Amino acid sequence: MTKVIGHDLGGRYEILTRIGGGGMALVYKAHDVLLNRNVAVKVLRQQFVHDEEFIRRFRREAQSAAALSHPNVVSIYDVGQEDDTHYIVMEYVEGHNLNEIIQERAPLQADEAVRIAMQIADALDHAHQNHIIHRDIKPHNILIGKNGRVKVTDFGIARAVTSSTITQTGSVIGSVHYFSPEHAKGINTGEKSDLYSLGIVLYQMLTAQLPFLGESPISVALKHLQETFEEPRKVNPHIPQSVENVILKAMRKNPIERYASAHEMLLDLEGSLRPERLNEPKVTFTSVNDLEETRVMPAIRGDMAPALSKDTSTQAAIVSQEVTGSETELQPKAKGWKKPLTVVGVTLVILAIIIMGFIWLLGKIDVAEVDVPYVVGKPLAEARQMLEAEGLKVEEPVLREHNKEIPIDQVLSQTKSNMRVKEGSFVQLTVSAGPELQEVGNYVGKALQSIIDELGAVGITENQIVIDDEVFDEQAAGTILQQSPKPGEQYNPETVEFTFVISKGRETVEMPNLIGMKLDQAKSMIKAKDLVLADDGILYQPSFLHDKDEVISQDPFTANDRVVKGTKITITVSSGPPKDAREHQFNIVISPAVAGKTSEVRIVYSDARGDDIEWGVRKIKDMRTFPVDVILSPDTEARLTITRDGKFIDTITITYDEIIKGSESSTLTIPGEEVPPSDVPAQTEVEPGHEEPIEEQQQEQQP
Repeated sequence: MTKVIGHDLGGRYEILTRIGGGGMALVYKAHDVLLNRNVAVKVLRQQFVHDEEFIRRFRREAQSAAALSHPNVVSIYDVGQEDDTHYIVMEYVEGHNLNEIIQERAPLQADEAVRIAMQIADALDHAHQNHIIHRDIKPHNILIGKNGRVKVTDFGIARAVTSSTITQTGSVIGSVHYFSPEHAKGINTGEKSDLYSLGIVLYQMLTAQLPFLGESPISVALKHLQETFEEPRKVNPHIPQSVENVILKAMRKNPIERYASAHEMLLDLEGSLRPERLNEPKVTFTSVNDLEETRVMPAIRGDMAPALSKDTSTQAAIVSQEVTGSETELQPKAKGWKKPLTVVGVTLVILAIIIMGFIWLLGKIDVAEVDVPYVVGKPLAEARQMLEAEGLKVEEPVLREHNKEIPIDQVLSQTKSNMRVKEGSFVQLTVSAGPELQEVGNYVGKALQSIIDELGAVGITENQIVIDDEVFDEQAAGTILQQSPKPGEQYNPETVEFTFVISKGRETVEMPNLIGMKLDQAKSMIKAKDLVLADDGILYQPSFLHDKDEVISQDPFTANDRVVKGTKITITVSSGPPKDAREHQFNIVISPAVAGKTSEVRIVYSDARGDDIEWGVRKIKDMRTFPVDVILSPDTEARLTITRDGKFIDTITITYDEIIKGSESSTLTIPGEEVPPSDVPAQTEVEPGHEEPIEEQQQEQQP
């Protein structure tokens, strides 16, 4: 399958983006369209799809791992094949692997490292109880979720790798630092091999370094077999002695001296940080020589040829002896000396031809041996020269693998190194193809945050994402409207910069207060605010409080709400008083308390519009008439109260029935107070235009 991203694997798993990979497989983030969840899909590399034995064991071990159900084990959901693509579907863990955390923050605090190691041990205990051995415990296979949960992945996969596959893929290069001695020797590994690897992981978390390093995988493997490592507390004195004891016991070269089980190691880890154990004595072991069971056998080389030649000579001697014996047996029967001599001569000639042919064949077979130079890290051209200078050949085609950290054409791995081989042998090289170029998707119309998450999965940081502009648009706020680079273009995740124009959503305005406005005025205000009056947006309703064509209410927004432009508005408009309402006019004729002096008159009324409504306050110096209109509904009455100079003067009422039977108006006369003649001042004639001004305090009549 040449193009994986965007492909619906098995008609169910939509491949979204690549999130990792190793020597045997590539890992992708995918979406399970059937169960609507994100999953991780591991796809076997194409160079292994024709290895039937590998495929068979790969499936069997993956299915065995699928039987594991534990909170610290990445669950396997499905195993399948589509054409020549073999894949495993597993739980998707949002977070980082332990290797990334070690590179970023190691050495870790003891409590954090122990907490992580305990969860790994718990997962191994569950696996071992189900007769599954991991065989590839390393930080790359430990995932740390955002919630801190540790998940062990690749259960069963390492077990499916044959020795030939390890050699072909170079998997040893990635895992040899975590091999147990028995693993390095190539013998069957058991549960305690996983505990040794866990000890190395704990060592690395607490010291930020590996216990064994070397120039080649073979040299590292030999150190696992033969050498002792630097004790953790010598590298990091802050490690408690109790925690160092756990590492020392887990990493014993003799499996018998390690923990009996993952459960035993888990219990020791649980108690290692108790105050009474922090400074416990350093653990000791009774074994005098931990390397007694570890023996390295020399490789079989071409110098065995002389021995082979010696054996050939011996065989020739035996043949000669047999021939001679035959001759002795025939001599008594010979009647002359010529026949035996002829037989001996022919035999010697045949024997000479056989020996010469064998020597010639041996010369062809016994090709000189040469040392294979170590060319990892060299440019391809220089690596070719180094190999050819030793009489070796580069196997074509050269394998290429994307690597964002190694320059293009620099050698990543070689199939033979640090060994002697026959001159003319082929060496397979794998070189860097540089960072893997990704294809830009079409992000227009999608939410910005979801695209940030998607790009983050392939290594794009938020610093590489630029918001060029935010504009009002019909699309929801945060939706991408334009993008650069364009869809379909190729980009380097290390150097690319994405530029987006995003939507601020539809433009909004402040909702005006339409209540109390006349209908024409309300229509103008709605249009001015870029709002729309709905087709049936004017509703009429009788009202005592509002005059005809006056807005009573607005819907669905109140004054000062933020409203999207173009939103449809509905208003309710007064059609005037109800049809059965009746109006009546009180004519109040009132004089000042003292003739010629100013009095303040206040009128308050109650009717269908409400109680104690302020009609107004007037100042008068002579008799005045004030008309006061009231409105009544059936079975109600109107009441009018008059005060003068702050004193209650009179109250007048009228009922709905009285209005029906009577006239449309009535008059109430309120005279001034009696004044003694002696107190009446002499009248003076006032010239026209010089009347004393009358002050009146006008107040709006409440509706």
